[in-house]
Amino acid sequence: MAAFQKDANWLDWCAAPSKPAFVPPPGAVDAHCHVFGPGDEFPYAPERKYTPCDAGKAQLFALRDFLGFERNVIVQATCHGADNRALVDALQAANGRARGVATVRDTVTDAELAELHAAGVRGVRFNFVRRLVDPKPDAYYRAIIERIAPLGWHVVIYFEAADLAERWGFFTSLPTTVVVDHMGRPDVRLPVEGPEFQRFVRLMDEHPNVWSKVSCPERLSVSGPPGYDDVVPFARYLVERFPDRVLWGTDWPHPNMISHMPDDGKLVDFIPRIAASAELQRKLLVDNPMRLYWGA
Repeated sequence: MAAFQKDANWLDWCAAPSKPAFVPPPGAVDAHCHVFGPGDEFPYAPERKYTPCDAGKAQLFALRDFLGFERNVIVQATCHGADNRALVDALQAANGRARGVATVRDTVTDAELAELHAAGVRGVRFNFVRRLVDPKPDAYYRAIIERIAPLGWHVVIYFEAADLAERWGFFTSLPTTVVVDHMGRPDVRLPVEGPEFQRFVRLMDEHPNVWSKVSCPERLSVSGPPGYDDVVPFARYLVERFPDRVLWGTDWPHPNMISHMPDDGKLVDFIPRIAASAELQRKLLVDNPMRLYWGA
């Protein structure tokens, strides 16, 4: 097999992040991160829309320790498609300190689901971002949900703000806990109180099974690093309004970043700006992810 060559414009993860000033509370969970390959051991999917640099479990766990976290939730990366071997390998190496969100097809067998559950998978991810994947008909996703329901898994959905109105009926019909990646990718040039973001707030208000990750300011910001100031009001709004249904993660190793590669230490220092009190920080980083992924 020929060696994988990362995309020519690919930005590698920050190899020397700063030490964050913010110290996460004991038991803190980085609830959104990925592993890529290594490609010679866990090949990237033929249908992928990008080829990343390698970013394996050893680097992820070293970052976890450096930033002051105790656990990870590792989300299957789209570059691996529905081949979850790299994810499972990382979960098994974590000795109980990681849980996973897998990508499966509607043809997945009960035996395969049982193996994923034993490894620590607790959810599946449905990606609706067209530049990353080709979304399937709703019936495809419903067939998967029927399969995972007996395991008590939840669904993670990734979409862009403009897609919410179109998919409102489908998203609000899901019978599981639903976790939205990155606040539904709001346009932070628009006001927090404006109709676009308030549509997302209404989704959470009216549907108590919906959670949100208040992550990825580096993806959403127009003002840019180091503070990502324009994202703060959106994330803080959700943390304060829905303190028991929010999660936070680094998104390491930050796939498909174009403008810059974030310093993960600076991302950790974003946390106290969106969760101002010790109680909100504990819920965001410890209580909520432990309840959802470890049943604690």
